[in-house]
Amino acid sequence: MPWYAWLIIILALGSIVGSLMLLRDSARKLPLSEEQLKRIRERNAEADAKDAENR
Repeated sequence: MPWYAWLIIILALGSIVGSLMLLRDSARKLPLSEEQLKRIRERNAEADAKDAENR
């Protein structure tokens, strides 16, 4: 393979890895109150129960 094909491959992989690292660094947790967390847990439990019924 010619040298410029390797260069294009390296640039593409570098771009992918760089984008993933930027995404990881920009991700942050949402500040949720205890009441919001409680409602989320209740909804998840209800959804799990519905899924168990459907199986």
